[in-house]
Amino acid sequence: MDKMLFGLSLGFVGLILAAQAAMAGPAAQCAPRDQVVAGLATGFDEVRRGAGLTTGLDGRAQVLEIYASEAGSWTVVVTLPDGRTCLVASGQGWEEQDAELPAKGEPT
Repeated sequence: MDKMLFGLSLGFVGLILAAQAAMAGPAAQCAPRDQVVAGLATGFDEVRRGAGLTTGLDGRAQVLEIYASEAGSWTVVVTLPDGRTCLVASGQGWEEQDAELPAKGEPT
């Protein structure tokens, strides 16, 4: 279980770094959040499966969200303080995990 949590933690760090790099590049795919969410819903049947807060390189808070469909497609987006939402990564093979997280302070 420790190896799995460590692997997931590294994965999320990678996503955050990828998000920041993607938004810094000239070809960042960004649009107003409502347009991005509507596009994911109508084009891919994806709905939000999770979200978290992160801090950008400029020190401002950002919202990282994961959208996924029942068919297994998934997309990671980051919403910036100015309201733009940027596509970070996408792929296939999303699987929901039903396992409960351990209570705070409980060994894993």
